Amino acid sequence: MTLRVPKAELPAELEENLIKQVGKVPEPFAVLWHNPKLAEANQEFSASAATWDAADASLKTFAHMAVAAQVGCSWCLDINYFLALHQELDLTKASQVPRWRESEVFTPLERDVLEYAEAMTVTPSAVTDELSASLLDRLGPAALVEITAFIGFANMAARCNTAHGITSQGYSEACPIPLAARSADFGTAPTA
Repeated sequence: MTLRVPKAELPAELEENLIKQVGKVPEPFAVLWHNPKLAEANQEFSASAATWDAADASLKTFAHMAVAAQVGCSWCLDINYFLALHQELDLTKASQVPRWRESEVFTPLERDVLEYAEAMTVTPSAVTDELSASLLDRLGPAALVEITAFIGFANMAARCNTAHGITSQGYSEACPIPLAARSADFGTAPTA
């Protein structure tokens, strides 16, 4: 897939800062820079979300990766796996998110969060009262609200990236464990 919106030319200082932070200019930022106010607001929200601490970082990262796998955003999978490495999260688990249903590495809570991310991502939403109540009991309201907002933002980012034709930039190549391929049934809506 090729970019459907060309990269904008960034101010030199901004480009240098992004390269210092993550090694290269992230394509989503370069595309969004056609509207600098939007690009800056997106960056500010991302930075703010990174400071939220009511929910475990691994749960949020795995949830974002689950959304990315379901929507087909290889860029989001790539960068989140790279970030998992730098946040010192469990890379074995992070590598298995695209095939979480078949993998045996996840705890029951992690599985429920991945299911929740998936259920929020399908259209129409498939979040059940039972799943929500179970997570509320185990996480508490602050963490559940945080994870829900994080998944909502992940959906926005993944859907924008795929609509713009943005794909992996190779960030995850720095990770010692290869990212698992997405399973065939990943992201299918639960049947009643």
